[in-house]
Amino acid sequence: MSTPKKRIILNAFDMTCVGHQAAGTWRHPSSQASRYNDLDYWTNLAIELERGAFDTLFIADVVGVYDVYRGSAEAALRDGAQVPVNDPFAAISAMAAVTRNVGFGITAAVTFEHPYLLARRLSTLDHLTKGRVAWNVVSSYLDSAARNIGMDRQIGHDARYDLAEEYMQVTYKLWEGSWEDGAVLRDREKGIFTDARKVHPIRHEGEYFKVPGFHLCEPSPQRTPVIFQAGASSRGRQFAARHAEAMFVLATGPETARKLTDAIRAEVVAAGREPDSLKIFALLTVITGPSDAAAQRKYEEYLDYASPEGALALYGGWTGLDFSSLDPDAPLTAVENDSLRTTLESLAADSEAWTVRDVIRKRSIGGLGPVLVGGPQTIADALEEWVDEGGVDGFNLAYAITPASTTDFIDFVVPELRRRGRAQADYAPGTLREKLLGDPGGRARDSHPAAEWRDHYKGRESVADSSRPSAFEGANARLIEAAE
Repeated sequence: MSTPKKRIILNAFDMTCVGHQAAGTWRHPSSQASRYNDLDYWTNLAIELERGAFDTLFIADVVGVYDVYRGSAEAALRDGAQVPVNDPFAAISAMAAVTRNVGFGITAAVTFEHPYLLARRLSTLDHLTKGRVAWNVVSSYLDSAARNIGMDRQIGHDARYDLAEEYMQVTYKLWEGSWEDGAVLRDREKGIFTDARKVHPIRHEGEYFKVPGFHLCEPSPQRTPVIFQAGASSRGRQFAARHAEAMFVLATGPETARKLTDAIRAEVVAAGREPDSLKIFALLTVITGPSDAAAQRKYEEYLDYASPEGALALYGGWTGLDFSSLDPDAPLTAVENDSLRTTLESLAADSEAWTVRDVIRKRSIGGLGPVLVGGPQTIADALEEWVDEGGVDGFNLAYAITPASTTDFIDFVVPELRRRGRAQADYAPGTLREKLLGDPGGRARDSHPAAEWRDHYKGRESVADSSRPSAFEGANARLIEAAE
């Protein structure tokens, strides 16, 4: 009996900006990237993704600008390279209203927003989407972001993960512990909406955060949203092994991906979790058409619109290196700094040394990830190799041209993947966590650290315990009785 083929998880990778991974291509006549301010762009994209039975729309975000290249943000502004950029949360409820199944992975950095507030925003969306929300946990890597919220510079790379560990603990306490199951009664006859005896202050006091109270939202369908994570540095892998249910990695090919996926899954097991409790996504850009030749012509056309300077502006922000100061033909090597450390690590791990010229030639379209060009069979073969040989579970598919890249993939590649038993034709029932991991109930697994806080406060101090007797209790009681 043959072993069933692993289903390939498909995520569309986008950002609420003009140029995400392919700077300059917004100028192409068929591109709608400059409509990023138009809600119809986002709702139409969500409908299209559900037509292709994509798992999620994975929305990246930064709260700074790419100003390392030539010491200025000019190149990024000129090419629309991730600036201007909007808040990724705003369009989610509208997209959820026109779809039923596609999930939404939302990036939010732990460094710049208090966990008490972010926990409410994510719970709100989990309610409004009926449990289709994931949180991509990141620690911001741009110095410009830190400076604009009053810091001198970005927090150190490893220190950001120390902060993130406490941040997660706070959110888990709020989501999983502060409201017991059954706290919300909605009892019209007794006039009781919430039983205050089942709502608990978390009394968190840590190195970075102090949160004495309880969560502002009642429990959402998933309570804790699905946890995505996007960092494959050594420290990032440790964090992912403990917290992530899906992880976004950078690799130049299946061989380098295999080294990453093996290492990550070994750390997941060492952290006391099941190896299948974390799904791993690789970043790719796919340019396809009815045939290899048609796809190649399309790729060459797109390259005419790609901006080399825009690409180097992005890489400057991702690596912390001013590429204008580097020898264009000298091999790039990984460096220790506080930027997105995995960017140069992923290139340095390749069998062939990369140069600045290679970045321009190979990544002006793909950005952080490789570009696959070919017809349906060629692309399906390559994706299967990434999954079977590289050990990934699926992909974050960036666009060269939006929404054409997504539509082409759905029209040409998805049918071929379905024919091979690799892509879903419909969705499993339930929340996003149930769809991705196959776990019933929609809650984080018992092996996940969020589960440590379930029932943690049960039987302990509740909001009702803090209610003080009134000095005018008798008079108030008579007033209330008279009113009734």
